[in-house]
Amino acid sequence: MGKRIAILVENDYEDLELWYPLLRLREAGHEPVIVGTGSDMYKSKHGYEAKPDVQIDSADATDFDGVVIPGGWAPDRLRRYSKVNEFVRKLFESGKVVASICHGGSVLVSAGVLKGRKATSVVAIKDDLINAGARFKDEEVVVDRNLITSRRPPDLPAFMREILKALER
Repeated sequence: MGKRIAILVENDYEDLELWYPLLRLREAGHEPVIVGTGSDMYKSKHGYEAKPDVQIDSADATDFDGVVIPGGWAPDRLRRYSKVNEFVRKLFESGKVVASICHGGSVLVSAGVLKGRKATSVVAIKDDLINAGARFKDEEVVVDRNLITSRRPPDLPAFMREILKALER
């Protein structure tokens, strides 16, 4: 039976970091759900449009088995929404899969879920993760219980391998 996984979206998301996980999750029999912050459509860094299936105001963390936070410049917008941070924190505290790639770690910082956890991200926010209490590792994917993090698009195969493994447990 497939799991229901939220994929957060805002303008200037990194194309591959949203679409690759969405398609791999769908291919594996899961239900990816694009969760927006209020707009009807979001444009990626390269102009590709993503239509949200649901808005964060009506998304209930108990209805999901995990969340994927793509990078790009979108996380800088996402982290400004208290409901986004609360949603991610609830999933994290429930032991559900919380996965971020690239700048997605900015949302983890604002959600307050990194203290004492191993994590990685794009090097540009390395200090932010460390200052939030993470033990930074420069590796293609870092798994610390229900927290799965990666650095950049070339790491997507390893990132998704670990997400899919975690969803099987």
